[in-house]
Amino acid sequence: MMHIEEKKGTPLSLGEGNNMMTKILLVNITVFILLFFTEIIYGIEGNKPERFINDVLSQVLLPSTIHGLLQHPWTIVTSMFTHNSFWMITSNMIWLACFGTMLQQHAGPQRVLPLYLLSGLVGAICYILGMQLIPSFRELQPAATMTGASASIMALAIGATVVAPGYRLLPNLPIPFWIITLIFLVVNVVTHVITSHDLTIVPALIGGGLTGFFYMSQWKKGHDLGAGFNKITYKITHMFHPKSNLHVVK
Repeated sequence: MMHIEEKKGTPLSLGEGNNMMTKILLVNITVFILLFFTEIIYGIEGNKPERFINDVLSQVLLPSTIHGLLQHPWTIVTSMFTHNSFWMITSNMIWLACFGTMLQQHAGPQRVLPLYLLSGLVGAICYILGMQLIPSFRELQPAATMTGASASIMALAIGATVVAPGYRLLPNLPIPFWIITLIFLVVNVVTHVITSHDLTIVPALIGGGLTGFFYMSQWKKGHDLGAGFNKITYKITHMFHPKSNLHVVK
């Protein structure tokens, strides 16, 4: 069994080298800024908001029907990096920075991106299945879409809690990390169910949470489910790097 040491008093940081969380945050924020300015340009040109939705958002948000997914299969990936409101991007990025950095510090940056992507895919599949199988959801299909990193953030939250449930974010504050996760779960439910009156995201959140639990539980046992993905991405990103001619002298 892999030994996991819960570090105490280590501050959260987004400025270290090889920080996968910084890269994921930048991608999400960049996509939001591009969409924001694109919407402004559409408005300046006199287009109605529906035009922007049909021309742009429909190309990146996850549709609620299987037919829509077959027409836009790339949305199963783009939707997990797309946020179409300031409140959504702000709240999601705060939680993403918190849980993602926690997981990165206790399990390494190699765990963050594979879990983010895998849980986003599982969340998207659970969302589409829920829209097909739950009768009250089927009525909402014509206008329903899924957007945002909520499923991935749920996975990172559960995954970080599995790895270090008793970790203290602040050494002088006697609150274990699992309490922070519990607060996050309550806030998420209130935001989606009570404030937004939207239950359709619940299957995606459940799928993301279960993925995070299974992924990091396996990692603690010594099984890295993202090892293959990391090897492939390493080869791709280093494909054109010059090979070193240095030899190790023993």
